Amino acid sequence: MFVSDFRKEFYEVVQSQRVLLFVASDVDALCACKILQALFQCDHVQYTLVPVSGWQELETAFLEHKEQFRYFVLINCGANVDLLDILQPDEEAVFFVCDTHRPVNVVNVYNDTQIKLLIKQDDDLEVPAYEDIFRDEEEDEEHSGNESDEGSEPSEKRTRLEEEIAERTLKRRQRREWEARRRDILFDYEQYEYHGTSAAMVMFDLAWLMSKDLSDMLWWAIVGLTDQWVQDKITQVKYVTDVGVLQRHVSRHGHRHEDEEHALSVDCARISFDLCNTCYTAARFKLWSLHGQKRLQEFLADVGLPLKQVKQKFQSMDVSLKENLREMIEESANKFGMKDMRVQTFSVHFGFKHKFLASDVVFATMSLMESPEDGSGTDSFTQALDSLSRGNLDKLYRGLELAKQQLRATQQIIASCLCTNLVVSQGPFLYCSLTEGTPDMVLFSKPASLSLLSRHLLKSFVCSTKNRRCKLLPLVMAAPLSVEQGTVTMVGIPPETDSSDRKNFFGRAFEKAAEGTNSRALHNHFDLSVMELKAEDRSKFLDALVTLLS
Repeated sequence: MFVSDFRKEFYEVVQSQRVLLFVASDVDALCACKILQALFQCDHVQYTLVPVSGWQELETAFLEHKEQFRYFVLINCGANVDLLDILQPDEEAVFFVCDTHRPVNVVNVYNDTQIKLLIKQDDDLEVPAYEDIFRDEEEDEEHSGNESDEGSEPSEKRTRLEEEIAERTLKRRQRREWEARRRDILFDYEQYEYHGTSAAMVMFDLAWLMSKDLSDMLWWAIVGLTDQWVQDKITQVKYVTDVGVLQRHVSRHGHRHEDEEHALSVDCARISFDLCNTCYTAARFKLWSLHGQKRLQEFLADVGLPLKQVKQKFQSMDVSLKENLREMIEESANKFGMKDMRVQTFSVHFGFKHKFLASDVVFATMSLMESPEDGSGTDSFTQALDSLSRGNLDKLYRGLELAKQQLRATQQIIASCLCTNLVVSQGPFLYCSLTEGTPDMVLFSKPASLSLLSRHLLKSFVCSTKNRRCKLLPLVMAAPLSVEQGTVTMVGIPPETDSSDRKNFFGRAFEKAAEGTNSRALHNHFDLSVMELKAEDRSKFLDALVTLLS
Protein backbone atom coordinates (compact mmCIF):
# COMPACT_ATOMS: atom_id res chain seq x y z
CA MET A 1 0.00 0.00 0.00
CA PHE A 2 1.06 3.62 -0.48
CA VAL A 3 2.34 5.37 2.63
CA SER A 4 0.67 8.75 3.00
CA ASP A 5 2.59 10.07 6.02
CA PHE A 6 6.26 9.09 5.61
CA ARG A 7 7.19 10.38 9.04
CA LYS A 8 4.55 8.57 11.11
CA GLU A 9 4.04 5.45 9.02
CA PHE A 10 7.69 4.86 8.12
CA TYR A 11 10.34 6.75 10.08
CA GLU A 12 8.75 6.65 13.53
CA VAL A 13 8.00 2.95 13.04
CA VAL A 14 11.62 1.97 12.27
CA GLN A 15 13.22 4.56 14.57
CA SER A 16 13.30 2.18 17.54
CA GLN A 17 13.96 -0.98 15.53
CA ARG A 18 16.88 -2.71 13.82
CA VAL A 19 16.55 -2.15 10.08
CA LEU A 20 18.05 -3.89 7.06
CA LEU A 21 18.71 -1.68 4.02
CA PHE A 22 18.79 -3.25 0.56
CA VAL A 23 20.27 -0.69 -1.84
CA ALA A 24 20.39 -1.14 -5.62
CA SER A 25 23.57 -0.39 -7.58
CA ASP A 26 22.66 2.93 -9.15
CA VAL A 27 23.66 6.49 -8.30
CA ASP A 28 20.18 7.65 -7.32
CA ALA A 29 19.88 4.73 -4.87
CA LEU A 30 23.28 5.58 -3.37
CA CYS A 31 22.22 9.21 -2.85
CA ALA A 32 18.95 8.12 -1.20
CA CYS A 33 20.96 5.74 0.97
CA LYS A 34 23.32 8.55 2.05
CA ILE A 35 20.36 10.71 3.11
CA LEU A 36 18.73 7.87 5.04
CA GLN A 37 22.05 6.96 6.67
CA ALA A 38 22.46 10.55 7.84
CA LEU A 39 18.95 10.50 9.35
CA PHE A 40 19.57 7.16 11.05
CA GLN A 41 22.88 8.37 12.50
CA CYS A 42 21.17 11.51 13.77
CA ASP A 43 18.57 9.45 15.66
CA HIS A 44 20.87 6.51 16.53
CA VAL A 45 18.85 4.01 14.50
CA GLN A 46 20.52 0.62 14.19
CA TYR A 47 20.77 -0.58 10.61
CA THR A 48 22.67 -2.96 8.35
CA LEU A 49 23.43 -2.02 4.74
CA VAL A 50 23.48 -4.66 2.01
CA PRO A 51 24.15 -3.68 -1.64
CA VAL A 52 22.23 -5.70 -4.24
CA SER A 53 22.72 -5.57 -8.01
CA GLY A 54 19.95 -7.96 -9.06
CA TRP A 55 17.12 -10.21 -7.98
CA GLN A 56 19.38 -13.17 -7.19
CA GLU A 57 21.50 -11.11 -4.80
CA LEU A 58 18.34 -9.71 -3.20
CA GLU A 59 16.88 -13.19 -2.62
CA THR A 60 20.18 -14.55 -1.27
CA ALA A 61 20.72 -11.60 1.06
CA PHE A 62 17.13 -11.80 2.35
CA LEU A 63 17.46 -15.52 3.12
CA GLU A 64 20.68 -14.82 4.96
CA HIS A 65 19.29 -12.02 7.15
CA LYS A 66 15.54 -12.65 7.45
CA GLU A 67 15.77 -14.26 10.90
CA GLN A 68 17.55 -11.23 12.38
CA PHE A 69 15.25 -8.45 11.14
CA ARG A 70 11.58 -7.64 10.97
CA TYR A 71 11.81 -4.34 9.07
CA PHE A 72 13.39 -4.09 5.61
CA VAL A 73 13.96 -0.98 3.51
CA LEU A 74 14.44 -1.45 -0.25
CA ILE A 75 15.86 1.45 -2.28
CA ASN A 76 15.31 1.40 -6.06
CA CYS A 77 14.33 -2.26 -6.12
CA GLY A 78 11.19 -4.28 -5.40
CA ALA A 79 8.31 -2.07 -6.52
CA ASN A 80 7.75 -3.48 -10.02
CA VAL A 81 7.45 -7.16 -9.03
CA ASP A 82 5.34 -9.19 -6.61
CA LEU A 83 7.82 -8.89 -3.75
CA LEU A 84 6.12 -11.37 -1.43
CA ASP A 85 6.04 -14.01 -4.16
CA ILE A 86 9.77 -13.60 -4.84
CA LEU A 87 11.04 -13.45 -1.25
CA GLN A 88 8.44 -15.67 0.48
CA PRO A 89 8.82 -13.87 3.85
CA ASP A 90 7.21 -14.62 7.20
CA GLU A 91 3.96 -12.83 7.97
CA GLU A 92 5.69 -10.57 10.51
CA ALA A 93 8.15 -9.10 7.97
CA VAL A 94 7.44 -5.54 6.80
CA PHE A 95 8.98 -4.05 3.64
CA PHE A 96 9.32 -0.31 3.05
CA VAL A 97 9.95 0.16 -0.68
CA CYS A 98 11.36 3.42 -2.07
CA ASP A 99 11.71 2.67 -5.76
CA THR A 100 11.59 4.71 -8.96
CA HIS A 101 10.73 1.74 -11.19
CA ARG A 102 7.28 1.87 -12.74
CA PRO A 103 4.70 0.48 -13.08
CA VAL A 104 4.27 -0.53 -9.45
CA ASN A 105 3.13 -4.13 -9.11
CA VAL A 106 -0.58 -4.22 -8.27
CA VAL A 107 -0.11 -6.82 -5.51
CA ASN A 108 2.29 -4.44 -3.77
CA VAL A 109 -0.21 -1.59 -4.12
CA TYR A 110 -3.11 -3.46 -2.53
CA ASN A 111 -1.18 -5.32 0.20
CA ASP A 112 -2.05 -3.42 3.39
CA THR A 113 0.04 -5.33 5.91
CA GLN A 114 3.54 -6.18 4.65
CA ILE A 115 4.29 -3.85 1.72
CA LYS A 116 4.63 -0.11 2.44
CA LEU A 117 5.39 1.95 -0.68
CA LEU A 118 7.43 5.13 -0.11
CA ILE A 119 6.37 6.60 -3.44
CA LYS A 120 5.06 10.05 -4.29
CA GLN A 121 1.46 9.60 -5.36
CA ASP A 122 1.48 12.77 -7.45
CA ASP A 123 3.45 10.78 -10.03
CA ASP A 124 1.34 9.55 -12.93
CA LEU A 125 0.82 6.02 -11.53
CA GLU A 126 -2.50 5.06 -13.17
CA VAL A 127 -2.96 1.99 -10.94
CA PRO A 128 -6.01 -0.10 -11.94
CA ALA A 129 -8.95 -0.22 -9.55
CA TYR A 130 -8.99 -3.08 -7.05
CA GLU A 131 -12.26 -4.58 -8.31
CA ASP A 132 -10.89 -4.71 -11.87
CA ILE A 133 -8.00 -7.04 -11.01
CA PHE A 134 -8.95 -8.83 -7.77
CA ARG A 135 -12.05 -10.91 -7.16
CA ASP A 136 -13.07 -13.01 -4.17
CA GLU A 137 -13.32 -16.68 -5.00
CA GLU A 138 -16.95 -17.72 -4.90
CA GLU A 139 -17.82 -21.07 -3.46
CA ASP A 140 -19.65 -23.49 -5.66
CA GLU A 141 -23.31 -23.34 -4.97
CA GLU A 142 -24.72 -26.41 -3.45
CA HIS A 143 -27.28 -28.29 -5.45
CA SER A 144 -30.69 -28.37 -3.92
CA GLY A 145 -31.03 -31.66 -2.11
CA ASN A 146 -33.88 -34.01 -2.74
CA GLU A 147 -34.43 -34.24 0.98
CA SER A 148 -35.53 -30.59 1.10
CA ASP A 149 -37.85 -30.98 -1.83
CA GLU A 150 -39.42 -34.37 -1.12
CA GLY A 151 -42.93 -32.98 -1.43
CA SER A 152 -42.26 -31.08 -4.64
CA GLU A 153 -43.68 -32.13 -7.93
CA PRO A 154 -41.24 -33.54 -10.57
CA SER A 155 -42.08 -30.64 -12.93
CA GLU A 156 -41.14 -28.10 -10.21
CA LYS A 157 -37.80 -29.88 -9.58
CA ARG A 158 -37.03 -29.86 -13.31
CA THR A 159 -37.83 -26.15 -13.61
CA ARG A 160 -35.63 -25.31 -10.59
CA LEU A 161 -32.77 -27.39 -11.99
CA GLU A 162 -32.98 -25.62 -15.36
CA GLU A 163 -32.89 -22.24 -13.61
CA GLU A 164 -29.80 -23.27 -11.59
CA ILE A 165 -28.01 -24.49 -14.72
CA ALA A 166 -28.81 -21.23 -16.55
CA GLU A 167 -27.59 -19.18 -13.56
CA ARG A 168 -24.30 -21.13 -13.27
CA THR A 169 -23.73 -20.78 -17.02
CA LEU A 170 -24.29 -17.02 -16.80
CA LYS A 171 -21.85 -16.72 -13.90
CA ARG A 172 -19.19 -18.74 -15.73
CA ARG A 173 -19.58 -16.48 -18.78
CA GLN A 174 -19.33 -13.36 -16.59
CA ARG A 175 -16.25 -14.84 -14.93
CA ARG A 176 -14.57 -15.44 -18.32
CA GLU A 177 -15.43 -11.90 -19.45
CA TRP A 178 -14.03 -10.46 -16.23
CA GLU A 179 -10.80 -12.47 -16.60
CA ALA A 180 -10.41 -11.35 -20.24
CA ARG A 181 -10.98 -7.73 -19.21
CA ARG A 182 -8.49 -8.16 -16.35
CA ARG A 183 -5.82 -9.47 -18.75
CA ASP A 184 -6.34 -6.47 -21.03
CA ILE A 185 -6.16 -4.01 -18.12
CA LEU A 186 -2.97 -5.58 -16.74
CA PHE A 187 -1.40 -5.71 -20.20
CA ASP A 188 -2.07 -2.00 -20.75
CA TYR A 189 -0.77 -1.19 -17.28
CA GLU A 190 2.38 -3.34 -17.35
CA GLN A 191 3.52 -3.18 -20.99
CA TYR A 192 5.77 -0.11 -20.55
CA GLU A 193 8.61 0.34 -18.07
CA TYR A 194 9.42 3.87 -16.92
CA HIS A 195 10.68 5.80 -13.88
CA GLY A 196 9.11 8.07 -11.30
CA THR A 197 10.43 10.67 -8.87
CA SER A 198 14.05 10.21 -7.77
CA ALA A 199 14.45 8.08 -4.61
CA ALA A 200 16.96 10.63 -3.30
CA MET A 201 14.37 13.39 -3.68
CA VAL A 202 11.81 11.28 -1.80
CA MET A 203 14.25 10.76 1.07
CA PHE A 204 15.17 14.45 1.08
CA ASP A 205 11.46 15.34 1.37
CA LEU A 206 11.33 13.11 4.45
CA ALA A 207 14.33 14.91 5.96
CA TRP A 208 12.76 18.27 5.15
CA LEU A 209 9.45 17.28 6.78
CA MET A 210 11.38 16.47 9.96
CA SER A 211 13.43 19.71 9.73
CA LYS A 212 16.64 17.68 9.48
CA ASP A 213 17.59 18.59 5.91
CA LEU A 214 21.28 19.49 5.77
CA SER A 215 23.13 21.00 2.82
CA ASP A 216 24.83 17.66 2.11
CA MET A 217 21.42 15.97 1.92
CA LEU A 218 20.26 18.58 -0.57
CA TRP A 219 23.35 17.96 -2.70
CA TRP A 220 22.70 14.21 -2.68
CA ALA A 221 19.10 14.83 -3.78
CA ILE A 222 20.43 16.97 -6.65
CA VAL A 223 22.88 14.24 -7.70
CA GLY A 224 20.09 11.62 -7.56
CA LEU A 225 17.88 13.70 -9.85
CA THR A 226 20.81 14.40 -12.18
CA ASP A 227 21.45 10.66 -12.43
CA GLN A 228 17.93 10.22 -13.81
CA TRP A 229 18.59 12.95 -16.39
CA VAL A 230 22.00 11.55 -17.40
CA GLN A 231 20.49 8.07 -17.83
CA ASP A 232 17.47 9.40 -19.78
CA LYS A 233 15.12 7.84 -17.22
CA ILE A 234 12.76 10.81 -17.06
CA THR A 235 11.35 13.29 -19.54
CA GLN A 236 12.71 16.80 -19.98
CA VAL A 237 9.47 18.21 -18.52
CA LYS A 238 9.80 16.02 -15.41
CA TYR A 239 13.46 17.00 -15.02
CA VAL A 240 12.76 20.73 -15.28
CA THR A 241 9.85 20.42 -12.82
CA ASP A 242 11.98 18.60 -10.24
CA VAL A 243 14.86 21.04 -10.76
CA GLY A 244 12.40 23.81 -9.87
CA VAL A 245 11.47 21.98 -6.66
CA LEU A 246 15.11 21.60 -5.67
CA GLN A 247 15.87 25.19 -6.66
CA ARG A 248 13.45 26.40 -3.99
CA HIS A 249 15.32 24.32 -1.41
CA VAL A 250 18.66 25.65 -2.71
CA SER A 251 17.41 29.21 -2.33
CA ARG A 252 16.20 28.40 1.18
CA HIS A 253 19.66 27.08 2.05
CA GLY A 254 21.22 30.21 0.56
CA HIS A 255 23.09 28.51 -2.28
CA ARG A 256 23.39 29.25 -5.99
CA HIS A 257 21.90 27.52 -9.01
CA GLU A 258 23.50 27.66 -12.43
CA ASP A 259 23.26 26.44 -15.98
CA GLU A 260 25.56 23.88 -17.55
CA GLU A 261 26.70 23.60 -21.10
CA HIS A 262 26.39 20.08 -22.49
CA ALA A 263 29.97 20.45 -23.64
CA LEU A 264 31.49 21.80 -20.42
CA SER A 265 32.42 19.39 -17.67
CA VAL A 266 34.78 19.60 -14.72
CA ASP A 267 36.78 22.79 -14.42
CA CYS A 268 40.03 20.82 -14.36
CA ALA A 269 39.25 19.21 -17.72
CA ARG A 270 40.22 20.43 -21.15
CA ILE A 271 37.54 21.88 -23.43
CA SER A 272 38.88 19.86 -26.36
CA PHE A 273 38.31 16.64 -24.38
CA ASP A 274 34.80 17.68 -23.39
CA LEU A 275 33.72 18.61 -26.92
CA CYS A 276 35.09 15.38 -28.36
CA ASN A 277 33.78 12.97 -25.70
CA THR A 278 30.48 14.45 -24.52
CA CYS A 279 27.60 12.59 -26.16
CA TYR A 280 25.65 15.69 -27.16
CA THR A 281 28.45 17.47 -29.05
CA ALA A 282 30.03 14.30 -30.41
CA ALA A 283 26.69 13.29 -31.95
CA ARG A 284 25.80 16.74 -33.30
CA PHE A 285 29.22 17.31 -34.86
CA LYS A 286 29.45 13.64 -36.03
CA LEU A 287 33.01 13.48 -34.75
CA TRP A 288 33.53 9.91 -35.97
CA SER A 289 33.93 11.34 -39.50
CA LEU A 290 36.53 13.66 -41.03
CA HIS A 291 33.76 16.09 -41.92
CA GLY A 292 32.71 16.15 -38.27
CA GLN A 293 36.24 16.88 -37.13
CA LYS A 294 36.36 19.75 -39.62
CA ARG A 295 33.05 21.15 -38.29
CA LEU A 296 34.45 21.07 -34.77
CA GLN A 297 37.45 23.13 -35.87
CA GLU A 298 35.08 25.58 -37.56
CA PHE A 299 33.02 25.79 -34.38
CA LEU A 300 36.08 26.57 -32.26
CA ALA A 301 37.16 29.20 -34.77
CA ASP A 302 33.69 30.75 -34.67
CA VAL A 303 33.80 30.84 -30.87
CA GLY A 304 37.21 32.49 -31.09
CA LEU A 305 39.13 29.87 -29.11
CA PRO A 306 42.72 29.21 -30.26
CA LEU A 307 43.66 25.51 -30.34
CA LYS A 308 46.49 26.18 -27.89
CA GLN A 309 43.98 27.49 -25.36
CA VAL A 310 41.46 24.71 -25.98
CA LYS A 311 43.98 21.99 -25.19
CA GLN A 312 44.96 23.53 -21.87
CA LYS A 313 43.27 22.91 -18.55
CA PHE A 314 40.39 25.29 -17.90
CA GLN A 315 42.19 27.02 -15.03
CA SER A 316 45.21 27.69 -17.26
CA MET A 317 43.25 29.45 -19.99
CA ASP A 318 43.44 33.21 -20.45
CA VAL A 319 41.18 35.03 -18.01
CA SER A 320 39.69 37.12 -20.82
CA LEU A 321 38.49 33.94 -22.57
CA LYS A 322 37.13 32.29 -19.44
CA GLU A 323 35.00 35.26 -18.43
CA ASN A 324 32.80 35.19 -21.55
CA LEU A 325 33.25 31.55 -22.50
CA ARG A 326 29.64 30.43 -21.94
CA GLU A 327 28.13 33.31 -23.89
CA MET A 328 30.62 32.75 -26.73
CA ILE A 329 29.89 29.02 -26.91
CA GLU A 330 26.11 29.48 -26.73
CA GLU A 331 26.14 32.08 -29.52
CA SER A 332 28.16 29.83 -31.82
CA ALA A 333 26.10 26.77 -30.84
CA ASN A 334 22.95 28.46 -32.16
CA LYS A 335 24.70 29.01 -35.52
CA PHE A 336 25.62 25.32 -35.67
CA GLY A 337 22.08 24.12 -34.91
CA MET A 338 22.64 23.25 -31.24
CA LYS A 339 19.98 25.44 -29.66
CA ASP A 340 19.41 23.20 -26.63
CA MET A 341 23.04 23.12 -25.56
CA ARG A 342 22.38 24.69 -22.18
CA VAL A 343 20.78 22.61 -19.41
CA GLN A 344 19.75 23.63 -15.90
CA THR A 345 21.83 21.96 -13.23
CA PHE A 346 23.70 22.62 -9.99
CA SER A 347 27.31 22.81 -8.85
CA VAL A 348 28.93 22.46 -5.44
CA HIS A 349 32.03 23.97 -3.84
CA PHE A 350 34.03 22.06 -1.24
CA GLY A 351 36.30 24.79 0.06
CA PHE A 352 37.85 27.25 -2.39
CA LYS A 353 39.56 24.75 -4.64
CA HIS A 354 37.10 21.95 -5.29
CA LYS A 355 34.12 22.66 -7.54
CA PHE A 356 31.97 19.95 -9.16
CA LEU A 357 28.96 19.88 -11.41
CA ALA A 358 26.21 17.42 -10.48
CA SER A 359 26.55 15.54 -13.79
CA ASP A 360 30.29 15.08 -13.20
CA VAL A 361 29.61 13.54 -9.80
CA VAL A 362 27.08 11.17 -11.42
CA PHE A 363 29.60 9.98 -14.01
CA ALA A 364 32.34 9.64 -11.37
CA THR A 365 30.16 7.68 -8.95
CA MET A 366 28.84 5.42 -11.71
CA SER A 367 32.37 4.71 -12.95
CA LEU A 368 33.53 3.79 -9.45
CA MET A 369 30.53 1.52 -8.91
CA GLU A 370 31.00 -0.34 -12.18
CA SER A 371 34.79 -0.25 -12.30
CA PRO A 372 36.39 -3.62 -13.13
CA GLU A 373 39.44 -2.63 -11.06
CA ASP A 374 37.90 -2.87 -7.59
CA GLY A 375 37.23 -6.60 -7.58
CA SER A 376 33.98 -7.53 -5.83
CA GLY A 377 30.75 -5.67 -6.34
CA THR A 378 30.60 -4.81 -2.62
CA ASP A 379 34.01 -3.08 -2.77
CA SER A 380 32.96 -1.05 -5.81
CA PHE A 381 29.69 -0.11 -4.10
CA THR A 382 31.55 1.05 -0.98
CA GLN A 383 34.01 3.12 -3.03
CA ALA A 384 31.14 4.78 -4.91
CA LEU A 385 29.17 5.45 -1.70
CA ASP A 386 32.22 6.95 0.01
CA SER A 387 32.96 9.22 -2.96
CA LEU A 388 29.71 11.11 -2.28
CA SER A 389 31.05 12.38 1.07
CA ARG A 390 32.95 15.65 1.10
CA GLY A 391 35.65 14.01 3.23
CA ASN A 392 36.59 11.59 0.43
CA LEU A 393 37.46 13.90 -2.45
CA ASP A 394 40.41 11.69 -3.42
CA LYS A 395 37.94 8.93 -4.30
CA LEU A 396 35.77 11.38 -6.22
CA TYR A 397 38.74 12.57 -8.26
CA ARG A 398 39.65 8.94 -8.98
CA GLY A 399 36.09 8.41 -10.17
CA LEU A 400 36.40 11.42 -12.47
CA GLU A 401 39.50 9.94 -14.10
CA LEU A 402 37.68 6.63 -14.58
CA ALA A 403 34.71 8.53 -16.04
CA LYS A 404 36.95 10.29 -18.56
CA GLN A 405 38.42 6.94 -19.55
CA GLN A 406 34.93 5.52 -20.01
CA LEU A 407 33.68 8.52 -22.00
CA ARG A 408 36.68 8.25 -24.31
CA ALA A 409 36.07 4.52 -24.79
CA THR A 410 32.37 5.19 -25.40
CA GLN A 411 33.07 7.52 -28.31
CA GLN A 412 35.64 5.12 -29.77
CA ILE A 413 33.13 2.24 -29.74
CA ILE A 414 30.42 4.46 -31.22
CA ALA A 415 32.78 5.57 -34.01
CA SER A 416 33.66 1.94 -34.71
CA CYS A 417 30.01 0.85 -34.81
CA LEU A 418 28.93 3.67 -37.13
CA CYS A 419 31.93 3.51 -39.48
CA THR A 420 31.58 -0.29 -39.91
CA ASN A 421 27.76 -0.19 -40.18
CA LEU A 422 27.20 -2.44 -37.17
CA VAL A 423 23.86 -0.75 -36.46
CA VAL A 424 21.34 -2.45 -38.73
CA SER A 425 17.57 -2.31 -39.06
CA GLN A 426 15.70 -5.48 -38.09
CA GLY A 427 12.33 -4.05 -39.12
CA PRO A 428 10.65 -2.87 -35.91
CA PHE A 429 13.94 -2.01 -34.18
CA LEU A 430 17.63 -1.29 -34.75
CA TYR A 431 20.16 -3.93 -33.69
CA CYS A 432 23.84 -3.74 -32.83
CA SER A 433 26.06 -6.57 -31.61
CA LEU A 434 29.45 -5.95 -30.02
CA THR A 435 32.09 -8.68 -30.31
CA GLU A 436 34.42 -10.02 -27.65
CA GLY A 437 37.46 -8.36 -29.22
CA THR A 438 35.99 -4.85 -28.98
CA PRO A 439 38.58 -2.56 -27.28
CA ASP A 440 37.76 -1.57 -23.68
CA MET A 441 34.72 -3.85 -23.68
CA VAL A 442 35.43 -4.69 -20.03
CA LEU A 443 34.38 -1.14 -19.13
CA PHE A 444 30.85 -1.90 -20.34
CA SER A 445 30.29 -5.27 -18.71
CA LYS A 446 27.83 -3.84 -16.15
CA PRO A 447 24.22 -2.90 -17.05
CA ALA A 448 24.31 0.85 -16.28
CA SER A 449 27.43 1.59 -18.34
CA LEU A 450 26.21 -0.64 -21.19
CA SER A 451 22.81 1.07 -21.18
CA LEU A 452 24.49 4.48 -21.28
CA LEU A 453 26.68 3.35 -24.19
CA SER A 454 23.57 2.10 -26.01
CA ARG A 455 21.75 5.41 -25.51
CA HIS A 456 24.72 7.39 -26.77
CA LEU A 457 25.04 5.08 -29.78
CA LEU A 458 21.36 5.55 -30.63
CA LYS A 459 21.66 9.35 -30.35
CA SER A 460 24.70 9.34 -32.64
CA PHE A 461 23.03 7.02 -35.14
CA VAL A 462 19.93 9.23 -35.29
CA CYS A 463 22.18 12.22 -36.04
CA SER A 464 24.08 10.32 -38.75
CA THR A 465 21.39 8.45 -40.67
CA LYS A 466 19.35 9.98 -43.49
CA ASN A 467 16.67 7.30 -43.22
CA ARG A 468 13.67 9.00 -41.60
CA ARG A 469 12.11 5.72 -40.53
CA CYS A 470 15.28 4.55 -38.76
CA LYS A 471 15.37 7.80 -36.79
CA LEU A 472 12.15 6.71 -35.06
CA LEU A 473 13.21 3.15 -34.20
CA PRO A 474 14.34 1.80 -30.79
CA LEU A 475 17.65 -0.02 -30.36
CA VAL A 476 18.56 -3.49 -29.12
CA MET A 477 22.21 -3.86 -28.11
CA ALA A 478 23.98 -7.19 -27.52
CA ALA A 479 27.32 -7.29 -25.71
CA PRO A 480 29.43 -10.26 -24.54
CA LEU A 481 29.05 -11.04 -20.84
CA SER A 482 30.94 -14.27 -20.17
CA VAL A 483 32.98 -16.17 -22.75
CA GLU A 484 33.25 -19.21 -20.46
CA GLN A 485 29.49 -19.46 -19.97
CA GLY A 486 28.66 -18.31 -23.50
CA THR A 487 26.33 -15.52 -22.41
CA VAL A 488 25.51 -12.05 -23.74
CA THR A 489 23.75 -9.05 -22.23
CA MET A 490 20.75 -7.73 -24.16
CA VAL A 491 19.69 -4.10 -23.61
CA GLY A 492 16.59 -2.43 -25.08
CA ILE A 493 16.55 1.35 -25.58
CA PRO A 494 13.35 3.31 -26.48
CA PRO A 495 13.27 5.56 -29.58
CA GLU A 496 15.27 8.80 -29.50
CA THR A 497 12.69 11.45 -30.33
CA ASP A 498 11.99 14.92 -28.97
CA SER A 499 8.53 13.84 -27.82
CA SER A 500 9.75 10.60 -26.22
CA ASP A 501 8.00 9.78 -22.95
CA ARG A 502 10.97 7.60 -21.92
CA LYS A 503 8.71 4.56 -21.63
CA ASN A 504 10.42 1.28 -22.52
CA PHE A 505 8.44 -1.66 -23.90
CA PHE A 506 11.41 -4.05 -24.23
CA GLY A 507 11.08 -5.51 -20.74
CA ARG A 508 7.83 -7.40 -21.42
CA ALA A 509 8.83 -8.01 -25.05
CA PHE A 510 12.08 -9.68 -23.93
CA GLU A 511 10.16 -11.91 -21.52
CA LYS A 512 7.63 -13.03 -24.13
CA ALA A 513 10.25 -13.62 -26.83
CA ALA A 514 12.36 -15.72 -24.46
CA GLU A 515 9.36 -17.74 -23.26
CA GLY A 516 8.04 -18.30 -26.77
CA THR A 517 11.36 -19.72 -28.02
CA ASN A 518 12.45 -21.49 -24.81
CA SER A 519 15.58 -19.36 -24.88
CA ARG A 520 17.88 -19.74 -21.89
CA ALA A 521 17.48 -16.26 -20.44
CA LEU A 522 18.02 -14.74 -17.02
CA HIS A 523 15.99 -11.69 -15.95
CA ASN A 524 18.20 -10.77 -13.03
CA HIS A 525 18.37 -6.98 -13.29
CA PHE A 526 15.99 -4.54 -11.64
CA ASP A 527 15.58 -2.83 -15.02
CA LEU A 528 13.44 -5.28 -17.00
CA SER A 529 14.88 -4.05 -20.30
CA VAL A 530 18.26 -5.63 -19.42
CA MET A 531 18.53 -9.40 -19.80
CA GLU A 532 21.20 -12.10 -19.89
CA LEU A 533 20.92 -14.61 -22.73
CA LYS A 534 22.81 -17.66 -23.98
CA ALA A 535 24.68 -16.66 -27.14
CA GLU A 536 23.48 -19.83 -28.91
CA ASP A 537 19.85 -18.75 -28.45
CA ARG A 538 20.34 -15.21 -29.68
CA SER A 539 19.26 -15.87 -33.29
CA LYS A 540 15.91 -17.46 -32.45
CA PHE A 541 15.32 -14.90 -29.71
CA LEU A 542 15.78 -12.03 -32.17
CA ASP A 543 13.50 -13.70 -34.73
CA ALA A 544 10.79 -14.00 -32.09
CA LEU A 545 11.32 -10.39 -31.02
CA VAL A 546 10.96 -9.18 -34.61
CA THR A 547 7.74 -11.17 -35.02
CA LEU A 548 6.39 -9.92 -31.68
CA LEU A 549 7.04 -6.23 -32.42
CA SER A 550 6.08 -6.24 -36.11
